[in-house]
Amino acid sequence: SRESAFVHAISSAGVVFAITRACSQGEMKSCSCDPKKKGSAKDSKGHFDWGGCSDNIEYGIKFARAFVDAKERKGKDARALMNLHNNRAGRKAVKRFLKQECKCHGVSGSCTLRTCWLAMADFRKTGDYLWKKYNGAIQVVMNQDGTGFTVANKKFKKPTKNDLVYFESSPDYCIRDRDVGSLGTAGRVCNQTSRGMDSCEVMCCGRGYDTSRVSRMTKCECKFHWCCAVRCQDCLEVVDIHTCKAPKSAGWISRT
Repeated sequence: SRESAFVHAISSAGVVFAITRACSQGEMKSCSCDPKKKGSAKDSKGHFDWGGCSDNIEYGIKFARAFVDAKERKGKDARALMNLHNNRAGRKAVKRFLKQECKCHGVSGSCTLRTCWLAMADFRKTGDYLWKKYNGAIQVVMNQDGTGFTVANKKFKKPTKNDLVYFESSPDYCIRDRDVGSLGTAGRVCNQTSRGMDSCEVMCCGRGYDTSRVSRMTKCECKFHWCCAVRCQDCLEVVDIHTCKAPKSAGWISRT
């Protein structure tokens, strides 16, 4: 489903990000900063020298490809082909947000000399990008020779290497279904004032919700004391918690 496509992509991206960051921070013996970023180069602002510690994202991608794709490369079926595609899309997403950072050297920071390096952006950018790709994921079918896939609906564009692809329609996550691993939304906390995916209207799938008033301790009236501590008081707070109602038949659904 499109959900599994997103999980594969974000997991692959996470491995790239973690390994690359570990290389830059000297936590791994097998890699370090990007060894290719040496000497001088030129960009739209002029000449600069490579310095600092550029993120070695090529090593991160190579490691993630070997580690995450290992299981899928053993299979030749449609699922393996789809997972390999989405894994690669996740790796490419991290590289997409690699940015050049520079530091100026000169009188009063005049930037007569610049030292630059490449750094990954915050992982949140990669996550937001893949979330958009999830919303625009493309349903595909295997081609006749079994070496690739094509769009299931000819009205849609052919997927690129950056797009997420899936074969099966998403199951109904509103109800508990053992076969697909869905726990349903019964008992989930929802946001009464939201209009998004966490709203009670969407989260509870039209079944309604229960409201309970609970008391909890929170930190309040926090003050900074010189030097250097923040001291707070314990306050009792009464809040309303909204949870989704269960369907009339709340047991597990099984197709067997």
